[in-house]
Amino acid sequence: MQETSTSELIARVAEPIEDLESDNMDRLLERVGDARIVLIGEASHGTSEFYRYRARITQALIKQKNFGFVAVEADWPDAARIDHYVRDMKTPPAEWTAFTRFPTWMWRNVEVLHFVNWLRAFNMQNASSGEGFRPVGFYGLDLYSMGTSAHAVIDYLEKTDPEAAKRARIRYSCLDHFAENQQSCGHAIEFGLTESCEEEIVAQLVELRKKAREYMEADGLVAEDEYFCAEQNAKLVRNAEEYYRTMFRGRPNSWNLRDQHMFETLQDLDRHLSDQLGREARIVVWAHNSHVGNAGATDMSRRGELNIGQLVQHALADQALLVGFSTCRGTVTAASDWDCPIERKMVRDPMPDSYEEVFHHVNHKQFLIDLREDNEAVDMLMVPRLQRAIGVIYRPETERSSHYFRCCLPEQFDFMLHYDVTEAVEPLETTPQWRQGELDETYPGGL
Repeated sequence: MQETSTSELIARVAEPIEDLESDNMDRLLERVGDARIVLIGEASHGTSEFYRYRARITQALIKQKNFGFVAVEADWPDAARIDHYVRDMKTPPAEWTAFTRFPTWMWRNVEVLHFVNWLRAFNMQNASSGEGFRPVGFYGLDLYSMGTSAHAVIDYLEKTDPEAAKRARIRYSCLDHFAENQQSCGHAIEFGLTESCEEEIVAQLVELRKKAREYMEADGLVAEDEYFCAEQNAKLVRNAEEYYRTMFRGRPNSWNLRDQHMFETLQDLDRHLSDQLGREARIVVWAHNSHVGNAGATDMSRRGELNIGQLVQHALADQALLVGFSTCRGTVTAASDWDCPIERKMVRDPMPDSYEEVFHHVNHKQFLIDLREDNEAVDMLMVPRLQRAIGVIYRPETERSSHYFRCCLPEQFDFMLHYDVTEAVEPLETTPQWRQGELDETYPGGL
């Protein structure tokens, strides 16, 4: 009975989303106000509506609120290739070759491709306007690209300081055995199969920083951008090596190392871009709900875990805005295990005592709710409930333990967008499993 009354209260204050493609966002944009960082989540890494509406929000923020950069839960080197594509107006259209490592569909999908092409077109259209226009950039925050980032540092030094490149090649050589399977790095270190690369990796970062001024004096902003990219790759190698060692040893702070890395990368981006602009940068962040929503309002805090949303909110207070997504049923692109084939899976009905179940009974099947408003609906949502999170793996056979955690929604997000029925994101390359899907099963598999 309580769920029904809560759903009715939500229906009175929520704003229906009539059309994903043309619906206006005045209420959300008004709430953005002077926020400098808007973090937009997703309840799964494989739902089309989340990607498409997140892109629409971002386009509105770029066009109407002067947001100039997008930072995503993705590897720095792959995102840098996209950044080069959308910002370098002299580069002819290229094939979509970024994000070819599992999980490929997370960024290598039709929905992201449409946004990237829009971003390139927006930059091209506005580049001719003059008036100090700086093309909107696209950056990665994550730390999984240890080997690729090490090679990127060496490539940079080959052009700027060949002798330093030789030293970098020697320092990073201990990573060569783990280029194909980075997780095995921690296993090898733990059992003494190889020496830890930590000291050599730190030494490389220190040397790079000592020569920063020399490297950046070459060619103005171009040299500054190239050095900044190299430094971020060197920091990523350092943090990733620590992350893989910690993850293998089963320490709970491996999650924290990853989110702290993403937060620090975002801070570095903020400082770098603000210095270039001569004013405070405004950045949109794309990541999973579990990274974007304030971890202090969830079960994560009881495990000693934090996330980028919590860190940003603590640092910026009202200058940060956290936006989440949810769904009840439909299809999702995911795998059954790591490095397994892409599948289009059915999403199970939400569990009782979950926010998704409450939202299912709201008359609007697509809606937006402002969780910072002072009303009875938000008060009712303050009662902690379950919330579903689907990553790149979906395992409905262990749905409760694998995909649900308890949280207090109004303390986790500022806004929530709900789509009752959603469709799987479309990978650029599909598999027979994805094309066939599991539409004939009542309870299919996945994380």
